[in-house]
Amino acid sequence: MKQFYDFKIEKIKNLSSKDKNLRKKNLEVFNKNGFPNKKDEDWKFTDLNKILSQNFKNIVNKDFSLKNKKLELIKEFEHNYISLLNGKLISSNFSYEEKNKISLENYNYNNKIIFDKKNSLNFLNDALATGGFSLEISKNYKLNKPLVIYNHFSNSLKETIVNYKNLIILNENSKLNLINYVNESIQENFMVNTIENIKIKKNSSLSNIFINNSKCNGYFYKYIQSNLEKNSNFENYLFSSGLKFNKIDIVVNFNEEHSKSSIFSALNLNNNEHQEIKTRINHNSPHCQSFQKIKDVLSDESKGVYQGKIFVKNNAQKTDAYQLSRALILDGNAEFDAKPELEIYADDVKCSHGSTSGSIDLNSIHYLKTRGIPEKEAYKMLINGFLIETLEKLAEGKLKNFLIKKLERQINGY
Repeated sequence: MKQFYDFKIEKIKNLSSKDKNLRKKNLEVFNKNGFPNKKDEDWKFTDLNKILSQNFKNIVNKDFSLKNKKLELIKEFEHNYISLLNGKLISSNFSYEEKNKISLENYNYNNKIIFDKKNSLNFLNDALATGGFSLEISKNYKLNKPLVIYNHFSNSLKETIVNYKNLIILNENSKLNLINYVNESIQENFMVNTIENIKIKKNSSLSNIFINNSKCNGYFYKYIQSNLEKNSNFENYLFSSGLKFNKIDIVVNFNEEHSKSSIFSALNLNNNEHQEIKTRINHNSPHCQSFQKIKDVLSDESKGVYQGKIFVKNNAQKTDAYQLSRALILDGNAEFDAKPELEIYADDVKCSHGSTSGSIDLNSIHYLKTRGIPEKEAYKMLINGFLIETLEKLAEGKLKNFLIKKLERQINGY
């Protein structure tokens, strides 16, 4: 098979000879392995190599210009923001905050961090990544308003890959509500490969929300590695319907006692969209709690995948871990694959996992129709009720109302 990608380190500007050589070594490893396929256990339901080869003639990397793109701010709630264009930091605004409590810089690629070295996309990112940011919240500071990261992409990305890294640090007793927002309707095929390193220190809390606002012919992969200290909390909400391809790979490391993590996902997929959520929750310390609830609604020839592993170390007594995936399949050509796993080496734990999939309840449809509700609206009501449950734990307010409306918009069509 003809190789459908052509990546060159020489296209990256301002590299030292040492950095250039290191990047070349990472690229050599990637070229040896290529894009992941089903032979890789972590990709057993998703042959990314085949998907990309069928949709790209020749993927390349290039140096991106920093021409500003018009920024359309969310109007439904007050917020701070960071604006990225093709992964590069363009602008920011923290007018609601004490600015000396927040540090924002371009990502420093001199800081070498080891990620999953079995993952060929991580090698590719290490080889080609430019841009990205480092965000640090000071000790004892809780942001007054949410922070929205506006992810913008150029209209000239056809057959191009964007690679970048982000670092987020919450120091002791700090708090941040973070919204990763994609608001693009680009029809050209392009790929985005992101690594995000998150450090949540003692008594701190991060709520991380991912949502996109329109349909986009982009192929997205994001690897999130998080490390939690004592009494910290990490919440994830994933609403990524509308992207052509999207895989979010989340690793949570409970490194100290009494920490919590939760992952909620609500996806409404159609039109050959392919979305995957893969999680690995490492309970390395006792008295920690993890909770996962994944919900997919699939129609047309869409495909949803969930792979979730809970690992409990031998000293992680009193672990409380819960995992559930559910899918509503509305079309015979749609597909949902799930692989829940438990690997437990401690004996005083409470761990459970489960997965169900099936069609919509026709008796409920009939009941609503007898009350004068048209069939199409009845389907939408049941789908909405199925997905909206993932938002129950969010505090009431303008942000929650915004997310509810976005879910309803996905259900009702773009």
